[in-house]
Amino acid sequence: MNTVAQIATLVSVVAYLGAAPLEMFLIDKPFARRFLHVEADNISDIRMWGFVVGFRNALAGIGGLTGLIMVWNGHATAGRAVVLTVLSYMVLASLAMGVADLLGYWKPRGGSVIGTIGSSVPPLIAIVAMLGWD
Repeated sequence: MNTVAQIATLVSVVAYLGAAPLEMFLIDKPFARRFLHVEADNISDIRMWGFVVGFRNALAGIGGLTGLIMVWNGHATAGRAVVLTVLSYMVLASLAMGVADLLGYWKPRGGSVIGTIGSSVPPLIAIVAMLGWD
């Protein structure tokens, strides 16, 4: 796995692990909702969904880190497979967030743009680097 793919994977891991606690435990705090670009009339209506999304993001981050550790410890083929699987999930999940916004499910509409870009571009760079340069 080349350096570009490893760095882009690490950026992805940090982004997903960084967002997870905000979504899981801090969604009721105004700073977390501002950071996540989420508006809600009733926080209790979104708390369960925030927890689930945050947990899935934490799993993706842990999975990406696990794959990198496997690569760094001499298990390149298996590690690459884990990383590629996790990165694919990250890209598809972030694209689903963008589609949800286009369908009008995001409050405010257009609020997912920064998150969608931030959560899809680094894993996409890593995938291209892995598949194109190795």
